[in-house]
Amino acid sequence: FFEINGIGEDDYILYYNNNTLLLKINGEELEIPRKRDIPSISDAVESTFLFKLNDVPCFLILDCPKTNETSFIYKEISTFRTFKQKEIAWVGIVGHQLMSWYSQNRFCGKCGAKTKEKSDERAIICPSCSTIVFPKISPAIIVAIVCDNKILLAHNSNFQNNWYSLIAGYADIGESLEETVIREVKEEVGLDVKNIRYYKSQPWPFSGSMMIGFFAEVDDAQTICPDNIEITEAAWFTRGNLPNHPTTISIAGEMIDKFEKDEV
Repeated sequence: FFEINGIGEDDYILYYNNNTLLLKINGEELEIPRKRDIPSISDAVESTFLFKLNDVPCFLILDCPKTNETSFIYKEISTFRTFKQKEIAWVGIVGHQLMSWYSQNRFCGKCGAKTKEKSDERAIICPSCSTIVFPKISPAIIVAIVCDNKILLAHNSNFQNNWYSLIAGYADIGESLEETVIREVKEEVGLDVKNIRYYKSQPWPFSGSMMIGFFAEVDDAQTICPDNIEITEAAWFTRGNLPNHPTTISIAGEMIDKFEKDEV
C-alpha cells in the first residue's frame, strides 16, 4: 500500500493553503490537479502518498506550487460539506485531516527529535526513541432521542439561529459508548435515556472524529434542562414540524430523516 516511489505524471496532487485546497478549473467543473497540470513540481519535491482515487495515487505536497492563477482556484474545506462533486469532496476532506496530522507530528512529542514516515503502514516513527504515532481519530457519540412521535432536537451555542441537531459528545477514557450516550444526554439536557440502540457510524474528518450513532428513548415526563454552556435550547418536535437541521450528508441529518419518515 505504501510502496509507491515518486509522483507519476497522472497522479493527483493535493496542496492545502491553511483551510483551502488547490483545484484546477475545467470549464464549469473543478478537478483535483495532476502532476502534469503543474510543471513547477519537480521530481525532487517532498511529497507524501495518501491514498488512491479510482486506482490513481494521491500525493500531498507541502511547498506551494507555482500555478497559472486563471486555471486554478482555492476552495475552502467547509464548502465540501455540500459540494456536488462527491469524489473531490471526499478527497479534499480526508486529505486535509491527514495533512493536519502529518503537520502536527513533524517532531516527536516524547523526545523532540524530527520524525519520519513509517514505510509499511500509516504511522509516524521517531528514529531517536522509536515512538510510533498513528493518526488520531476521536470517537464521538451522536444520539437521536425519541419519545412516541417526537424527537428531541437541540440548539448548540455555536449554531446559527433556528438551527437544531442531535445531542453529541466525545467518549471519555475508560468509558463505553453506551455510557457516553447516558452521560452526554444527562449533562447537556438533564434527561435519563433508556433502550439505547446502535444505528451506524460515520467518519467525520472535519473534526478528526468517528461519529457513532445511536437511537434512545426517554420518558417525556422528565424536564428538559439545557446546560446553557453547549446547549442553549432543546425541545420536542413532531414529524412535519422540524426546525432547520443538518442534511443527510451527515449522520445527524440521516438519523433525523429516519425519524421524519417514521423509520425509527
